[in-house]
Amino acid sequence: MSSLLKNISRFLLFILVQVYMLNYIRPLHQFIVPYFYFLYILWLPFNINRFWLLAVGFTTGLTLDYFTGTMGLHAAPCTLIAYLRPYIINILIPQDTIELSYTEPSVKSMGIAPYALYIVFFTFIHHAYLTLIEWLNFGNALFFFGKVLGTTGISILLIAIIELLFFRKGKFRTNA
Repeated sequence: MSSLLKNISRFLLFILVQVYMLNYIRPLHQFIVPYFYFLYILWLPFNINRFWLLAVGFTTGLTLDYFTGTMGLHAAPCTLIAYLRPYIINILIPQDTIELSYTEPSVKSMGIAPYALYIVFFTFIHHAYLTLIEWLNFGNALFFFGKVLGTTGISILLIAIIELLFFRKGKFRTNA
């Protein structure tokens, strides 16, 4: 399967599962709302152009916004993580091994500790920015941080389950 077709089918699967399954789970005490659709942006290939990465991030968020009726609420955090992604990857992956890297981020390509840090960091950033935009102020700081940490925790658990269920074969990046 070509990389483009794989990423298009992954995009559709993530959005459909988020919209038709996870959005119907009632929030637990208004704290925990499971989100994992942004994982699509994190699984994009390393060598994607930054402009296209931002465009895909914005489109991913806007697509979810269309289905949920919240214009711009998910587009902003997705664009933010798409913007930060290349910088964080450059920090987490040593530059001297860049030729030996795989084509996309995974436990196999990055190692377990850098990949876990990559997922946790972007999940926290996504949920903190999403919650901040939802409220447009901090309000009760304890409730804000509780919501961010609760949602981040359940999303990381969901992402770990997805990683275990859907093993992704790592392909080496070649110069050709």
